[in-house]
Amino acid sequence: MDQLSMRKVEGKIRLVLVEDYKLIRIGLRMVLGGDPEIEVVGECESGNKGLALVRELCPDIVIVDLGLPDINGFQLTREIRQFSKAIKILVLTSHDTEEEVLEALSAGANAFCLKDIVSERLIEVVKSVCEGAIWLDPRVASHALQVFSDSANRRAFYSRMALTDREREVLRLIVEGMSNSQIAKALGISLHTSKAHVCSILQKLSVQDRMQAAVKAVQQSLV
Repeated sequence: MDQLSMRKVEGKIRLVLVEDYKLIRIGLRMVLGGDPEIEVVGECESGNKGLALVRELCPDIVIVDLGLPDINGFQLTREIRQFSKAIKILVLTSHDTEEEVLEALSAGANAFCLKDIVSERLIEVVKSVCEGAIWLDPRVASHALQVFSDSANRRAFYSRMALTDREREVLRLIVEGMSNSQIAKALGISLHTSKAHVCSILQKLSVQDRMQAAVKAVQQSLV
């Protein structure tokens, strides 16, 4: 049985923490590891060690701090994404400028959370992201919206022409961080239909995954 099948049988989300402050790692381990559906399988204080852990353990999700010694969180995110398209990456940081948000998302992060997020919400975000959702802290999402330009809006017009009304509705829910099953429930459609709409959107926007679709939707004002 392969590693992905083993994870499904075990029913636990396997998580790695990459954070240079020991006290924060301890707190995160206690909060996240205390949930019966999450197992913290590894932790470290630097980007290079984090990359080695990810390659060794192949976790379901990695929590990454941006301000790491050696390679920073942006580079670590890129390295993890090159290693695996399946591993989810949650950036947890105190940095909240629009440039940092967009760079993290462009590097391949599935979620961007600020460190003052309440513990219960962080657990929810971890589970949601592992189900295929994306998530942006509402405070940084507003920053991302401020980078729109006239040229981006002009490009958006042509992108809109390629999407049906239903696909734009599904894209809006992707941007809001919903998984395929959540989209199906919200729109009253089957999971199969939800997946079909998502696949069509990815193809029409010429992107590889949901995160890239969400970034493009925000950058080009598609929703």
